[in-house]
Amino acid sequence: MNKNLFITFLLIVSGLYNVSCQTTIEETLKKHNKETVPYITVSELQKNFNFTILDTRKKEEYSVSHLKDALWVGYKKFDVNKVSKNIENKNMPIVVYCSVGVRSEDIGEKLLKAGFTNVHNLYGGIFDWKEKGNIVVDTAGIETQKVHVYSKQWGELLTNAVKVY
Repeated sequence: MNKNLFITFLLIVSGLYNVSCQTTIEETLKKHNKETVPYITVSELQKNFNFTILDTRKKEEYSVSHLKDALWVGYKKFDVNKVSKNIENKNMPIVVYCSVGVRSEDIGEKLLKAGFTNVHNLYGGIFDWKEKGNIVVDTAGIETQKVHVYSKQWGELLTNAVKVY
């Protein structure tokens, strides 16, 4: 086997290993997050819904479904100044979420850096929310079983919804 073919083979096997090793939300969060924003679990959020909830996914993902009353703030187009204008009290409890909690950690860090003091990242994001039997709504506020899964790889982490790509 020549050297280039061998290197290509190793890269493919390595890539498949990384994808297959990411089989649970917990493993995904351990791999991608630094835990710089404190987590809140689905059950903790259910007990105390006195949070402003911010959806940090792409607009297309939010349009398919989101947590009821969640405000879309986006990820690539996130603007902390807009959030500051809409949430003047920087001590207000905020929960950020995305598919599983990776992108939302990034947005949570930006909020903390901007002076917000009570920011939490929803552990497992909308996937864990849905996996635990909670409702999500579409843009009309109607309950739906659909969840945008971002990609086929991430979609493997969701089993309790109709997957939209």
